[in-house]
Amino acid sequence: SRRKMPRRGTHNYLMIDSIPKLEKFAGRLEKQKIIGVDLEADSMYHFKEKVCLIQIAMKHATAVIDPLQIKNLSVLKPVFRRPDIQKIFHGADYDVRSLYRDFNISVNNLFDTELACRFLGYNESGLEAVLKKRFKVRLNKKYQRKDWSKRPLPKEMIAYAAKDVHYLMPLAKGLHQELKHKGRLSWVEEECTYLSKVRAANTDEGPLFPGFKGAGKLGPRGLAVLEELLQLRKKMAQQQNRPLFRIIGNRSILALAETRPQSIRKLQKTEVLGTKQIDRYGKAVIAAVKKALQIPAKDLPKYPRKTAPHVPAIVAKRVKELRNWRDHLAKHLEIDPAIICTKALISAIAVQRPLTASSLLKMKELKNWQATEFGSDIIEILKTVG
Repeated sequence: SRRKMPRRGTHNYLMIDSIPKLEKFAGRLEKQKIIGVDLEADSMYHFKEKVCLIQIAMKHATAVIDPLQIKNLSVLKPVFRRPDIQKIFHGADYDVRSLYRDFNISVNNLFDTELACRFLGYNESGLEAVLKKRFKVRLNKKYQRKDWSKRPLPKEMIAYAAKDVHYLMPLAKGLHQELKHKGRLSWVEEECTYLSKVRAANTDEGPLFPGFKGAGKLGPRGLAVLEELLQLRKKMAQQQNRPLFRIIGNRSILALAETRPQSIRKLQKTEVLGTKQIDRYGKAVIAAVKKALQIPAKDLPKYPRKTAPHVPAIVAKRVKELRNWRDHLAKHLEIDPAIICTKALISAIAVQRPLTASSLLKMKELKNWQATEFGSDIIEILKTVG
């Protein structure tokens, strides 16, 4: 059904690019009960990504804050920390990590409209699809992939950034009511509490190959070549301040680890890199390949394979029964089965076999809402299967 369309506030946004303006705006935010938040970053254009704009909407105003002009955002910290002001995000994971990484801002009382949509069984939970469905609003995604770190930013790009965040509060209000109606509000609220605590991973330690897609199909020598190439690419990307994929793409890196060319002629023959890339990186690529080929066999890296533990027949039987129950329930609730219980959680329940409400609540893998909502079902199954 078509909902009441929120009033458009696309053009009357405040541009905040100085500390006095930010302090004044933070004072207004302190009086709100609910605000919408969105970010723009530059991961497509730089080695080390950073937040380039923060958009915040309140009832009668939208502000676009420029953190590249205002170096110190600490006046916003209390607002984001306050438990009595709800912050609405759409797909908050990335934003929560970025706010903490760049400004040491932590978020309390978060509500993620994207998560809410998934808990309501929406087939598409992207903002574009959701706004189209609920408000018949079409978002223009023209500037999505632009470089937000450029200054000055064109007016129309800033207006575009201000527009998305404007719809978050009316959207949250509707989703809130729907969740309440279906008895799932507390589920989402608990998930949002977990989500507000996510932090960016520290990726500076250890080799790079274990996190690289496709590394598992290479032998030890191939892994050594891959590691050298990945380290080379990282160094180049850092020096040029460009994202990794703009130096050499992942597929090309994998192909080079497989073909291992040891001369420019052989490198050209592989047709993996373009002429420009060969001119720029060819010699370094060949040097990296040669270096890896000289590593003694005993020092070659091994791919960290997880050996599947032996599953006793009774545990396998519990898994099967729990899965049938979950899939049946998901159909009835019209949501993705993984929302009710992931594969990993089902395995943990089957192995630990909690037979009382209190032992269920003690399971660190299980959220409170899952234990409260489905605990008796789970215990029943575990008792029946034995």
